[in-house]
Amino acid sequence: MIRSILALIKKEFYQVIRDRNMLLVIFLMPLIQLLLLGYAVNVDVKNIDLALYDHDGTAFSREYIRSFTPGGYFRVLGTDISLLDIERGFKEKQFGAAIIIPQDFEANLETGRAATVGFMIDGTNANSAAIALGYANMITAGFGEKTAGISLPISFNRKVLFNPEMESVNYMIPGIVATLLTMITVMLTSMAIVREREMGTLEQLMVTPLSSPALILGKTIPFAILGYIEMSMALVFGILWFKIPFAGSWLLLYSLSFVFLFTTLGVGMFLSTVSKTQQQAMFYAWFFSIFAILTSGFFTPIANMPRTIQYLTYLNPLRYFMIIVRGIMMKASSVSVLYPEILALVIFGIIILWLAWIRFSKRIK
Repeated sequence: MIRSILALIKKEFYQVIRDRNMLLVIFLMPLIQLLLLGYAVNVDVKNIDLALYDHDGTAFSREYIRSFTPGGYFRVLGTDISLLDIERGFKEKQFGAAIIIPQDFEANLETGRAATVGFMIDGTNANSAAIALGYANMITAGFGEKTAGISLPISFNRKVLFNPEMESVNYMIPGIVATLLTMITVMLTSMAIVREREMGTLEQLMVTPLSSPALILGKTIPFAILGYIEMSMALVFGILWFKIPFAGSWLLLYSLSFVFLFTTLGVGMFLSTVSKTQQQAMFYAWFFSIFAILTSGFFTPIANMPRTIQYLTYLNPLRYFMIIVRGIMMKASSVSVLYPEILALVIFGIIILWLAWIRFSKRIK
């Protein structure tokens, strides 16, 4: 009895060691996940691009602006930006906050009168916006103590854009919509061809009059439809149950989701060609989905991540789709604003589908 169990244990270990793909699954992928979780998930809010509107132009106002630089919380943009460009600047993510200093800033403080500073913040991420407002208040209080040794009467006239109530759910639901579409289509597609191979029906399909493109379309279109259904359910539930606003165009959102599907379906098809079993395909799909979610800006703003991780996010298609979904739903962004993300998704879709097609053609020969 014991000898049989030991022999079975030995056989299983031998199979695992002999399978190179299984060794990667067991040892390499958890290590990568650990690194991603350690570096990409960061609740600190730093490197907020701060636009300047200094209408005072005095030494006192410039010193006040410089007080926002230490600590790495804000990155002060070097030149004044026209107030006419402020809304577009926020939509295009040129900056995440803006500070407006009135002409009588120094004069009021020198005479002991209150000076009101305008502070605008992108409120799409309610948590980051609240923390940034706290930083700004803290910096202002510290500036008064350091400059005059007293608490200077500087107050904020704050304005939170795109999410005035600063509800976190308004930021999270669009992110969940994007991640659901990614996970469903990648996982289902990755297992489709592997399932046919395990059941022995792939060879039967290949001897039928069906061409390879027809076979691929037949295997992927159902999952694209399921992805749209999941996305629609999440949107309807979010709007009706959580009362989140939808500021943009439904047609634009669904059209760009179709562009994104080329990427996710291509990834799923590629994973199915490098997997031998459904379990392996599912794990590869899960690994890709976790990587995509962690480096997409879903939980943590990309600007808060280490520089190396920030460069890595450019290889993540979900990063661009996350900006698109949140931009359309919260900011009513148009194609003229989202064209860099749209172009990136088109390029990713073409490359990934081409690689998946080449790999699939080799496997069925």
